[in-house]
Amino acid sequence: MLEVSDISVTISSLRILRGLSLTVPTGRIVGLVGRNGAGKTTTLRSMVGLAPTVAGTIRLDDDTITGLPPHKRARLGIGYLPEDRRLIPALTVEENLLIPARATGLTDAEERLASIYELMPEVHKNASFRALNLSGGQQKLVALARSMMTGTRLMLLDEPFEGVSTALSRRLAETIRDYQERVEGLSVLVAESDLKRAAMLTDRAYVIERGEVIKETEIAEVRL
Repeated sequence: MLEVSDISVTISSLRILRGLSLTVPTGRIVGLVGRNGAGKTTTLRSMVGLAPTVAGTIRLDDDTITGLPPHKRARLGIGYLPEDRRLIPALTVEENLLIPARATGLTDAEERLASIYELMPEVHKNASFRALNLSGGQQKLVALARSMMTGTRLMLLDEPFEGVSTALSRRLAETIRDYQERVEGLSVLVAESDLKRAAMLTDRAYVIERGEVIKETEIAEVRL
């Protein structure tokens, strides 16, 4: 279970998160919804160690991860899909997928890669292609697959459906649900500004405004 308690993040002397708290139960998918600029991306980045907190605590089950560097958080089973994908253009799809495994010293990287290819045959088909030669939608699939290399306890997905077609959004949602069902106890936090897209994965969400969670509710009741 992910437990975030009263975290604050300051960037260039500007307070972005203001005592934010939320919980993602073990084995559940929970949304984090809000307008652009509300603090969704900073929230996810704080959980992977890319936006250091100045107050509060972050716990994953019995592990307090506040202050740990990103690679050590990944070793604990955290996977991250950034909104802008962040693939390395000159590397092949497979090389991009293996970066987290090499950075964290995974000993079962080949087994995980084979499992991901089984789940996402369209990624396997493009394994030898350079990332720069893929379409935006194809890159989104690769970025999701990369997050699965380390995401065995917690997946953090930032706008996974942004900029892709409705058909591909459905495919991404199907893949995320299938992966979560395969990995026992996997928790997922998905940040979205579009309520209809968030509803493709979950019916429960935290609403964030100006760096604060203002309520937890059913997505059908949210008005942004």
